[in-house]
Amino acid sequence: MANQIDSSRSLAFQVKAGNQSPLQRDLSGQDLYYVEARQMYLHQKEAITQEGVGGSIWRLPSDEGLHLHGTDLAPFPLGFFNAGLQGDLMHTLVTLAVQKAIDLHEIRVELSNHYWLTGSFVMGTGQGHVEPTKIQVNIVSSAPAEQIQQLVQQAMMASPAMNYLRSAMHQNTFAIYINGRRRPVAGVQECQGPDAIDPFIAHTNAPEAMTSELNQLIQKLMIKEDGQIKAASATVDGRLIRNVLGHGVWRAGQDYAQMETWLEMPGTTHFAYRSAVGSKGNAPSALALLSSGIAFCYMTQLSRYIENMKMDIHGIRLVQMSPYEISQGCGHAMPIQTHLFLNGDAPEATHTQLLEIAAHTCYLHVTAATAHEPILEVVINPKSEFS
Repeated sequence: MANQIDSSRSLAFQVKAGNQSPLQRDLSGQDLYYVEARQMYLHQKEAITQEGVGGSIWRLPSDEGLHLHGTDLAPFPLGFFNAGLQGDLMHTLVTLAVQKAIDLHEIRVELSNHYWLTGSFVMGTGQGHVEPTKIQVNIVSSAPAEQIQQLVQQAMMASPAMNYLRSAMHQNTFAIYINGRRRPVAGVQECQGPDAIDPFIAHTNAPEAMTSELNQLIQKLMIKEDGQIKAASATVDGRLIRNVLGHGVWRAGQDYAQMETWLEMPGTTHFAYRSAVGSKGNAPSALALLSSGIAFCYMTQLSRYIENMKMDIHGIRLVQMSPYEISQGCGHAMPIQTHLFLNGDAPEATHTQLLEIAAHTCYLHVTAATAHEPILEVVINPKSEFS
């Protein structure tokens, strides 16, 4: 199985077509997003993500930028999460508008996430922190302004992705498998369910696209932030701040939303994504992007700590189960199960300590455990659209 991202083919592609989740189709019901991910070369990662029971399966890649000694060939994990937030909000807005016969011409979203880290990777004292997400929604519509304001508020409540931000989940659970054997975890809550299947066993062959045609589901753009890349330090004096910026657009008649994300740092690359809007499912759902981003972010913490501490641990793989629900107009992101598979000759206690440290430094696991109401601004019929 290939161990590097092949930039000559589509970065993301559909592996198997399936039924559309009721969450996507009807904005109702409950479903489980199932992510199987593996570490590849350096910080490259690959996820096989299924959109609910019997749902479509997508191959999604991630990487880190040069500041983390990555190869910068695919989007960074926090970019996936930002794009998933944007896409789920736009999909929810469009679906609600169709249900309510409200005419929308265009939606534009600007969304920024703010994170910071204290402590030290080297000392094992790193701790991630998160600030409220800032969202500006620009809508072009012939509907009354009051109706649009109400629509946006309803979409914010119905979106499971938005609920991930505003609700604190303290029941996220973990399991660890060391050299093929499940062992007790330490410092985190243990998964009580059955063992997960190691992705290495579940997938003996590399995922194949359903079509050989190149697509635009995920693209590395030629746009870079000004300045020169500086390597990230393993030890923080004060706060290490990470701002993730993004914007997206949906236009009437499109069955997808287009998002762009980047890290607000000198020299970093912009990446573009598409997520499904409506019922066709020709692109990954926004919840698939979001769920994969959570898994990718956690894996980056693992690989960074292994790298900095020169641990004899390798072959990082995980299975992540992310349940979502929409009931009576309210979306819910429910506690995540993470099954971590590690291999190596390091002591068992070192493996279990690694799991715990990564959970504390992963910005997206910290986001799950922290309740922050997003800071929302709604702009209706911006003047620039009619000038």
